[in-house]
Amino acid sequence: MRLVILGGGGFRVPLVYRALLGDHAEGRVTEIVLHDLDAARLGAVARVLADQALGVPDAPAVTATTDLDEALRGADFVFSAIRVGGLEGRAADERVALAEGVLGQETVGAGGIAYGLRTVPVALDIARRVRELAPDAWVINFTNPAGLVTEAMSRELGDRVIGICDSPVGLGRRVARILGGDPDSAFIDYVGLNHLGWLRGLRIDGRDELPRLLGDDALLGSFEEGRLFGAEWLRSLGAVPNEYLHYYYFNREAVRSYQEAEQTRGAFLRDQQARFYDELQRGSDSAWKAWDATRAEREATYMAENREAAGVGERAEEDLESGGYEKVALALMRAIARDERATLILNVRNRTTLSALDGDAVIEVPCSVDANGAHPMVVDPLPLHATGLVCAVKAVEREVLAAASSGSRTTAVKAFALHPLVDSVAVARRLVEGYRGVHPGLAYLNGA
Repeated sequence: MRLVILGGGGFRVPLVYRALLGDHAEGRVTEIVLHDLDAARLGAVARVLADQALGVPDAPAVTATTDLDEALRGADFVFSAIRVGGLEGRAADERVALAEGVLGQETVGAGGIAYGLRTVPVALDIARRVRELAPDAWVINFTNPAGLVTEAMSRELGDRVIGICDSPVGLGRRVARILGGDPDSAFIDYVGLNHLGWLRGLRIDGRDELPRLLGDDALLGSFEEGRLFGAEWLRSLGAVPNEYLHYYYFNREAVRSYQEAEQTRGAFLRDQQARFYDELQRGSDSAWKAWDATRAEREATYMAENREAAGVGERAEEDLESGGYEKVALALMRAIARDERATLILNVRNRTTLSALDGDAVIEVPCSVDANGAHPMVVDPLPLHATGLVCAVKAVEREVLAAASSGSRTTAVKAFALHPLVDSVAVARRLVEGYRGVHPGLAYLNGA
C-alpha cells in the first residue's frame, strides 16, 4: 500500500513512521512518498526515518520528491500535513494579533483565521490534484486549522477526506486512566468542532464514570485539564472541555500571558526546529537522537502560557503523552483498508448529527469507521452555551471559506469581526491589513 505524506519535511513525520514500523499485518503500508517544497528539510527527515528503520527488515520503503503530481500518482492514502508560510508565518500570526490585544494562536481566534486564509487556497488545489491523479485515494488531513481545512477539501473530495486531531483522544485517555479504566476500550462521548469540543461522558464497561470524576477534587486535580480549568468550573459545565477552550473561558488571562511571555509559541518552535534542521545539515551523528531530544522539549513546553495563566506550573510527566495523532491515523487507515471496524473521534461532515448545523459542516465527533469511510455516530445535543459557541465559530469558518474563494477583503474582515475573541470591527480591519502586510500569501485578498 502506498502512502503519500504532504509536508513530508515536517518535524512530526517520524512519529508516523514509528507507528508504521510496528505494523506487520497483511495490507500494511509498504511504500511511503514524502513530498515537500523544501528539499533540505525533506533530506533531513529522510535521514531520521533511515535511522528509525535500522534493524527493521520489512520497514516501508521511503522516497522523497518536491513534485506534487509525481507524489500523488498511485496513492492509496494521502496524509496532508502542510504548513503554509512555515513557522515564521505562525510567529507572524501571533505578533500581529498580540499587537492588537487579541489572541494569535495558530488555530484559535485571529491567528487561526489568518492561518486558514493562507492555507485554504493551497488545500483546495491539493484536493483538486488528488481528485484528478488519485481519485480512489483517501485523504487524512492533519493540516491546521484541521476542521476548517477538512471542510474546504471536502468540497472537492466529499467524504474521502477525513480530519484527525489527537487532542480529544489524549483527553479521553488521561481521564480513563484516572478513573481506573482501559484507555483503549473506554468510550469517549466527545462533541464539538476541532479544538472546540467537550468530553461529556466516559463509559467504562458500559457505565458513565464522568460524574465520579466531577465529584472528586483530588481526581480533578490529578490531570492537565483539571488543573487548567479548575474543579469549580468543570463542575459548572458538567463536562471537561478540550484544552483549547482555555483560550475562550480565560481569554484575558491567556492573552496577557502570551503578551508577557519571553517568546511566543510559534517563535519558540521556529527557532527550535531551525536548530534541529541545522544540526542535521552539519552532520549530526544520530539524526534520530537529535530529533527525539527536540521532540521531548517540544512536548514539555506545550501550552506553557496557558499553564502560566492558570498558575499550575510545569507540565506533569503523566500528561506528556498526547493522544498520538499518528496512532489515530494508523487506526483510521487500517479500518478503511482492511475493513477493521473501529470507533475514532474524527473530523467529518455533520450530516444530521448536530441539528444546529447543516449537513456539510465538518464537526469533531466519535465515528464508526469501516471500508466505506467514517460515519458520525448519533450524539446527544449540546447544551445551549456550547451550541452558541460552536455556531458562532462555524459561521466564522464559513466566512473564511468565502473569502478564500472570492478574494474579498470585506469578507475577510467579516470573518475576523464575527469571531468571539475579536472584540471590534475596527480591530478586525487592522488585523486584515496587518496580516496582508506580513504574508505575501494573502495578497489575493484585494477584492471588495
